[in-house]
Amino acid sequence: MSDAPSITFRPIGVLRSPYRERIDAPHQGTVVEGTESGEPAEATLELAPWVDERALLDLDGFDRVWLIYVFHLSDGWKPTVKPPRGGPRRGVLSTRAPHRPNPIGLTAVELVAVEGRTLRLRAVDLLDGTPVLDVKPYVPWADAFPGARAGWVDALDEKTGRLYAPGPRKPRKKPPPFPAM
Repeated sequence: MSDAPSITFRPIGVLRSPYRERIDAPHQGTVVEGTESGEPAEATLELAPWVDERALLDLDGFDRVWLIYVFHLSDGWKPTVKPPRGGPRRGVLSTRAPHRPNPIGLTAVELVAVEGRTLRLRAVDLLDGTPVLDVKPYVPWADAFPGARAGWVDALDEKTGRLYAPGPRKPRKKPPPFPAM
């Protein structure tokens, strides 16, 4: 498909979170066991100067919002990946891996407050500096399908528990510096 059009997006803002590196962040924003605080992280999203503040009108009545964002630190992709919860390699499009054909992500976060041009958010799993492309309100009757099947994830849940997701790995120990010669 070499004749496919190129698509360009402009971030509506940049997320500020306590997570600086992938190793720090949970795999899902609500599964925080193993993180430094053990609590869902708080973050902010301030609108870019080109976005009119009125775009946030009426958003303050929602408990959750969807963030559509760019995996800005992704360095390419492969058709199969090894999920962090274990098991065999899976097709990348059957996972939530950050290394994708188009490095875009989707996450539902808690909306704590709308303060002028800034959204205060909780239960985020995004790295500091993540470009956000869009915000959409979470509507429970349209966005939640509790009885939906989840393919290979359902089988894994039977083994490890439904809400199991590995927390961030422990930072690798840095080797001691070489002695000066």
